[in-house]
Amino acid sequence: MARLSKKIKQLLTMSVFTERDWYLLSLGLLFVLFLVWAGFMSFNDLYFSARNIAIIHRSLLVWGIDLLVVSIPVCILAIINFNYEQKKKLSAEINKLKSQLDKNVDLAEQIGRGELDDIELVDGKLSEALYNLGTNLKSTKTKEESYNWISKGKEKISDILRSHNKVNQLADDVIRGIIEYSGGLQGSLYLLQDKELVNIATYAHNRKRFEKQVVPVGKGLIGDVAFEKQLIYRTEIPDDYFHITSGLLGDRKPKSLLIVPLLQEEELQGVFEIGYLQESLPKHIIKFAEELSSVIGRTFYNLKINERTELLLQESQEMTVTLKENEKQLQLNAAEMIEAQEELEKSNKLLEGHIQEVEHAQQRLEALLTNASEFISIYNENQELVFESPSVKQILGYGPEDEVSGMDPELMTPRGYKTINNLFQYLLVTPGGERTAQYTYLKKSGEKLFLETTGKNLLHDPAIKGIIFNTQDITERKRAEKEERMKSRMQSLSENSPDMIIRINTGGKLVYVNPKVADFIGVPAMDLVKKRVTELDIDERFKAYMLDSLKQIRSEEEQIISEIEVEAAEQTLIMEIKAIPELNEDKDLESVLFVAHDMTEFKKIEQEIKEKNKKISDSINYAQRIQTAILPDTEVLQQFFPRSFIFYRPKDVVSGDFPWMFKKGRHFYVAAVDCTGHGVPGALLSFIGYFLMNNIVNASESVTAAELLDKLHLDVRRTLRQDQEGSNGRDGMDLALVKIDLESNELQFSGAHNPLYYLSDGELSVYKGSRKGIGGKPLARKVEKDFENNVVQYKKGDQFFIFSDGLPDQVGGPKGRKYQSKRIREALESEPNQTMAHFERHFSNDFYDWMGELKQVDDVLLIGVEL
Repeated sequence: MARLSKKIKQLLTMSVFTERDWYLLSLGLLFVLFLVWAGFMSFNDLYFSARNIAIIHRSLLVWGIDLLVVSIPVCILAIINFNYEQKKKLSAEINKLKSQLDKNVDLAEQIGRGELDDIELVDGKLSEALYNLGTNLKSTKTKEESYNWISKGKEKISDILRSHNKVNQLADDVIRGIIEYSGGLQGSLYLLQDKELVNIATYAHNRKRFEKQVVPVGKGLIGDVAFEKQLIYRTEIPDDYFHITSGLLGDRKPKSLLIVPLLQEEELQGVFEIGYLQESLPKHIIKFAEELSSVIGRTFYNLKINERTELLLQESQEMTVTLKENEKQLQLNAAEMIEAQEELEKSNKLLEGHIQEVEHAQQRLEALLTNASEFISIYNENQELVFESPSVKQILGYGPEDEVSGMDPELMTPRGYKTINNLFQYLLVTPGGERTAQYTYLKKSGEKLFLETTGKNLLHDPAIKGIIFNTQDITERKRAEKEERMKSRMQSLSENSPDMIIRINTGGKLVYVNPKVADFIGVPAMDLVKKRVTELDIDERFKAYMLDSLKQIRSEEEQIISEIEVEAAEQTLIMEIKAIPELNEDKDLESVLFVAHDMTEFKKIEQEIKEKNKKISDSINYAQRIQTAILPDTEVLQQFFPRSFIFYRPKDVVSGDFPWMFKKGRHFYVAAVDCTGHGVPGALLSFIGYFLMNNIVNASESVTAAELLDKLHLDVRRTLRQDQEGSNGRDGMDLALVKIDLESNELQFSGAHNPLYYLSDGELSVYKGSRKGIGGKPLARKVEKDFENNVVQYKKGDQFFIFSDGLPDQVGGPKGRKYQSKRIREALESEPNQTMAHFERHFSNDFYDWMGELKQVDDVLLIGVEL
């Protein structure tokens, strides 16, 4: 029990009970327990003893009742102790709040007294709010002091500005007032004069240095402020800037500088600068300077206007005095001018009558010259135009607004210009001479004119003083002469033509036949004229064709061309007959001209050519099947490199370009080969190249790309006998060859003229081929260089492209230019991370879009491989 009591006491050490209370409580608990134990012993007929107490405690019920008796007072004590602790905590919290309240009261009283410099923050939201309030009040007080300081300064400067009406006097007082008020030690004021800043006032400066100082706008700090119209505040002063000199300070450089533009509604009036010994200026001084900018600028602007107005007023007064002195003389002159004006009006009336007569005569002459059927030109001895009649524009087809001269060399043919120039030179050396010449000229519409010019040298005539040319349009006369010649020539051609020519009027009557018709029909030509078609004794098919054509041309007036078989001279002839409508001047059908040409022999030759062409085409198609079966395609290449393609477009049925690939061990070879020529000759060379390349790789254990080309070069020469003396063979091939080591990831490239385009990580590299081809006659006295071998260490995803010259040389596009290798590079560089399927679609579509309606100029081959 004593142990239990001790534990309970330890549990409740913070209790409100004293040690005496604990002893009494423990005795009370023991007493209650003894009563309980006595009851259990009485119930079991046992007497009260320590032994019997132990016996009854063999029952769990006794232990439970003991625990219940002990726990009741313990719980009560715990509740009492908890309440005591809560009261203690509340008391401490109240004391703390009271202390904070006292501090907040003190802080509020400090703020109320205006003691804002030594404010200390106290814990709690109220103290934080009071602190913020104090800080804001302090900031407001500082701003108010700054505002009051600025306002006071502005009033002081305004008083100075109002007290002066002369610019120079005002400038000295203003700069002195600003420096004294803002705490500066030295400054200058510049005014804008003729786009330059002129120093008109300084304060605490060495006068000799700053006397009449001129600063161009945009030069130095002052010039920059004038140019930008913005204030400059500098704390880093250049070493060569001005120094402050005094008896106490000595010669010192200012530590801060303020340069302010003087503005009147954004218009520059001048600039002032002030130097300070402070390392940094308060914001209110800079604000003060900014606000003075417009105030001082406006005042100087008004003073300059007033000074200018006073000057103008003085000049006006002087002019008024001068005008008064001259007024009397002007009055006398006015009287004389009135008399002269009356005389002038009388003379003007007479002159107007003469002018009207001259104008009427000039109008009549101008109308005659404008509507004349020829125009007149007068040139001086330097072949310069002096006069040209208005009819020139009407005759040459130009409007009134156009400028044109009758003998403009730019509108003449070279022969016509030479003719006129010779005419002029002849007339120039022949006084009084006269000659006529004909030449061609172009109207504004582009139509050609024939002109006839008659020139005469009248340089000796004082009325003309030049060489005069009379020019008239003889185009219609020339056309009539030409038509007459053409008719005569056509008549001669028709009479001697090997074709039958028949002219039939709209009524079906023959009006003309040439001698060949008489040979065909067997009747003299004179007996056929004026007969109708239905009356002719000729093959019914020919007669029916003429009647049907005549009927069709009557309704449609369009030419008809047909081929028909006719019987003549006991043989069957194939005739090509043209039925040509002939119209009169009113565009009405006048007659139909039938021209029949014997096509019998031509048809026989044409048939023979068709049969020969068929045999050649069959041979070429068979060669194409053989070439297609031998050469690899995209499917073969994709067995080794799934992401690859071959863009292959022969110009003809068979091709001189061919793709080649070969796998030997761990090495894979692929090439784009371009043989000399295309079609059948190119295809024959492609077979030679294909099998020679296979033999070279088969016969070698390991051959580099360059060694393969060196051996192929010699083998082609040997096969085509180009290495023999007297050989003129130039046939051969260009190619781009790639060798791929599938285990070591090494790529070798060698080219004969043709390059390799290599894409890696989006960057394009170009490897140029050697500047020589495969095969061809060796050059005398020149040692050939071996082909170059380029080695690249590739990684997965790298792409390369090889091609023949057919793609770059293809002509097309909007200007009919070559496709060029540059367009291939641009396509690869603009979309470097695309798939091979994308590039295959791009080059296929781009090639046909570029070619358009033009013909393919060469075989096209492009191979793309992703490693």
